[in-house]
Amino acid sequence: MTMQKTVHVSVEAMLEDLRTLVEVESPSRDLDALTASAKVVAGVLESRLGGQAVLIDSEAGPHVHWSGGGDPKVLILGHHDTVFPLGTLERRPFAVENGHATGPGVFDMLGGLVQAVHGVAALEDRSGVEILVTADEEVGSHSSRALIEERALACGAVLVFEGAADGGALKTGRKGCGTFQVSITGLASHAGLEPAAGINALIEAAHQVLDIAALGRPEIGTTVTPTVASAGTLDNVVPAEAVVVVDVRVETDEEKDRIEAAFAALAPHLDGARIEVHGAVGRPPMPESASAELFAVAKKLQPGLEGTAVGGGSDGNFTAALGVPTLDGLGAVGGGAHADHEYLVVDTMAERAALVAGLVTAIRA
Repeated sequence: MTMQKTVHVSVEAMLEDLRTLVEVESPSRDLDALTASAKVVAGVLESRLGGQAVLIDSEAGPHVHWSGGGDPKVLILGHHDTVFPLGTLERRPFAVENGHATGPGVFDMLGGLVQAVHGVAALEDRSGVEILVTADEEVGSHSSRALIEERALACGAVLVFEGAADGGALKTGRKGCGTFQVSITGLASHAGLEPAAGINALIEAAHQVLDIAALGRPEIGTTVTPTVASAGTLDNVVPAEAVVVVDVRVETDEEKDRIEAAFAALAPHLDGARIEVHGAVGRPPMPESASAELFAVAKKLQPGLEGTAVGGGSDGNFTAALGVPTLDGLGAVGGGAHADHEYLVVDTMAERAALVAGLVTAIRA
């Protein structure tokens, strides 16, 4: 099996669609912006692929679903929400210079979405293909997870168009990831007159941060990183409340269970302090075994293609956990996700679109 030589795509047309998507800002949780973005995504799908793209309302904004008809065989998965607030486009407009396309969301993940659409459009027969573009991936996929899982099980194979890893490598494995919030309640008192009469939530938080950080096992891929902390109200008041937010990444289900149990078992060090924990490892690990079959196909289509496991999560974590073959990182080649220097390498767009066409054809065979 070799890369299809008959697949023809227009880079100029892809850049035109990319500009269209980028210039409709779509920050997560902004329902008006996401509604406008979903309509534009649907318009691009219908223009390039025919048929009808259906908007599926949710509390997080509209998800967009398109089907080529026939028995479902492959789900192309992406999202149209971005991390950038309204107004970013004015400061950092879409541009193509020196072989790079730039602008909010070009790499994560509007460029990948465009490549997927044009790859499918290059096929005369689009039956068996579904495309699902969700509105809340950047904030946990809480409203879209059930729909993602339903369509993944129905299709039996998933191609995820998040940005590629360094050098254009596909993402063959992902850590499970989650966020925990530890809320601490103490007792306020005057810091000068009666410091001993209070229960210092900040001191308790310091104890908890050390306990939490000790849960990490980086030698087996488990990282437990306190990332945000807040406490206190005034400089002369013993703080009655504190909050610690923690990022967790794990490579195995066993570590997921261990970490969740450890957070549930956290206990106060100071007499009278109270602790409340919220959170979980919401995205299960995506083991490399989940991508092995599809990655082997991709390597036959494009010899020299590399694969790598990464620490970040995506909606592919959900589909892999169901036992559905899942290949990730098929999107834009570039870098700078979530940053002002975000970019896409234009010269790779046609090759990636052709890879889409080849994978879809092989999966349906």
